[in-house]
Amino acid sequence: MALTDAKLRSLKPTDKLFQVSDGGGLFVEVMPGGAMPWRLRYRLYGKQEKVTLGDYPAYSLADARHWREDCGALVGRGVSPMALKRGDAIPDDVAVAVKERAQKFIDDWCMHVRKKIEAKEAEARAASTVKAFAERWFSEVAGPSNSNPRNIRRILDKDVIPGMGEKQVADVTADDVLAITDKIKARGADQMALATRNVLKRLFAYAIARGLTKFNPAAAVEAKYIATAKSREVALSSDEVGRLLRSIYQSSMKRANKLALHLLILCMVRKSELIEARWDEVDFDEAVWSIPGERMKKDRAHIVPLSRQALAMFDELKGLSSGSEFIFPSRNTLKKPIAHSTLNVAVRTLELDVRDFVLHDFRRTASTLLHEAGFNSDWIEKCLAHETKGIRGVYNRAEYIGHRREMLQWWADFVDAQIEEGRKVIIGRFGKAYRAA
Repeated sequence: MALTDAKLRSLKPTDKLFQVSDGGGLFVEVMPGGAMPWRLRYRLYGKQEKVTLGDYPAYSLADARHWREDCGALVGRGVSPMALKRGDAIPDDVAVAVKERAQKFIDDWCMHVRKKIEAKEAEARAASTVKAFAERWFSEVAGPSNSNPRNIRRILDKDVIPGMGEKQVADVTADDVLAITDKIKARGADQMALATRNVLKRLFAYAIARGLTKFNPAAAVEAKYIATAKSREVALSSDEVGRLLRSIYQSSMKRANKLALHLLILCMVRKSELIEARWDEVDFDEAVWSIPGERMKKDRAHIVPLSRQALAMFDELKGLSSGSEFIFPSRNTLKKPIAHSTLNVAVRTLELDVRDFVLHDFRRTASTLLHEAGFNSDWIEKCLAHETKGIRGVYNRAEYIGHRREMLQWWADFVDAQIEEGRKVIIGRFGKAYRAA
C-alpha cells in the first residue's frame, strides 16, 4: 500500500530497524535512533542495487517519488543511480537527458503554480462582483437584521443584479447607481428608486468595511436627486391602483384579506374601522354600513353608502366569517377580529411595482382621484368622516347621502376599470348580482 504523509508522521522507531514501502522499489527505513532515510532498490544488468536520497521529512514524500522517477529514467538508459551518487562520470547523452527532464519538471511546476494563481485570482474576481457580494451581504447582514427582508430581496433581484451584477464592486460608479434609479423612475416608481439607492448605500458601506472598495457610489448620489421621501403623503395613481389590486388578487393571501384591502379602497374608511366591523352594522336591504361613534376617530357615528361591488363583497364575506359577529374574525378565535397588523403583513408579502405606501394612503388616493374627477369636496370629506367647520359643518348631513352614494358607485366602477384594463384577473363576481339594483 502506498505511503501517505499521515502514515509517515505516525511512524515510530523501535529497537530494530524496519522498512515501509511506497512501491516501485521506494521505501523509508525507520532507524532505532529515529532517522528515516529514503532508499530505492532497482535492478541493473541483472544485479540489485540500492541508493539513498536523504532523510524524511527533509525530503518529502513528493520529493522521494520524483526522485524514484528520475532514478527509473537513469536505469532505463543503463546508468546506475548508485554510481552517480558516488561521483562516477555521467555519459554526455545521459547528462543531456537528465537536464531536459529537470527543465521539464521546472516548466511543469511553474505552469502548475501559474494556473493555481490564475484560479485564485478568478475566484477572487467572482467573489467581488456586485452579484456575489450582494448575496453575501443579504445572507450576513440584510436578511438577519430586517423584519421584512423580502423587499430588499426584490430590489436586488429585480434591478440591482440585472443592472450591475457582473461588475466588480470596486468598479461601480455613481453613474451606475443613477442608471438603475433612472430606469426605475421611468416606470413611475420614484419611491422605489429611492429605496433602491438606499439599499445600495448600505450594501457598499458593508463592502467598504470588508475591504472590497474605498468608495460608496450610492452615498455620492444624494437622495433629493432621486425622489423626496413622503412616507405619509402618498396618493397612488389610477394605474398604480390597478396594478396594486391585480397583485392582491393574483397573490396567495387569504380571500378575506383580499376583500378587506379592496374594501379599504372602495369605502374610504380607516383600517381600524374596517377590521373591527361587526355584521350588525351592515344593512344589506338599505345598502349602508353604519359605524358607531365609539369606533370612530371623532366619536361620531358614520354612515357609508355601499356600492354594488362593496355590497357583494360583504355578501361573500358573510360566508367566510364562520358565524362570527365580526366581519373579519381572527384565525385563532371567532370572538375577536383580525389583528391590526394582519393587512399590513399581507401587503408586505406582495411583489409590487408601485411606490412605497401605507394602508392609510388608500384614503388619500381616493380623495385625490375623486377631486381630480370633479366631485364636490364636501361629499368627499363626508366620506372620509372629516369634520367640516362653520356653517357648512352644520348643513343637513342627510342631504349628502344620495350624492355620496352616486359618487362611491362611480368610484367603485372606476376602480373596476383600472383592475380590468387589458388584463384578465379573477377577482370575483362583485356587483354582478346587484347590477340591476
